[in-house]
Amino acid sequence: MGSTRRSFTAEYKKQAVQLVFGGTPVATVAKNIGVHEMTLRRWVKKESADAAESGRALDINERAELELVRKENAELRMKLEFAKKVATWFAKDQR
Repeated sequence: MGSTRRSFTAEYKKQAVQLVFGGTPVATVAKNIGVHEMTLRRWVKKESADAAESGRALDINERAELELVRKENAELRMKLEFAKKVATWFAKDQR
């Protein structure tokens, strides 16, 4: 019993990726179109790499998303550093 692998057209993939670039979360788009989340993430990554290769500038939605992700990343790094300091403090206190 072999499994059948589904195939998707380039246009279908491109439309799904555009939904993600438009601001819809990857998990939501993947669930709505019936593909695995990691599959959709690969499509997004490939489209982003292709766009970078072509030298295409980010559009306003992509720029806004990039700024948001950078802000969230900085906040998460700050929280991680704080958590490390708290963990170190508790570890020293237990001795």
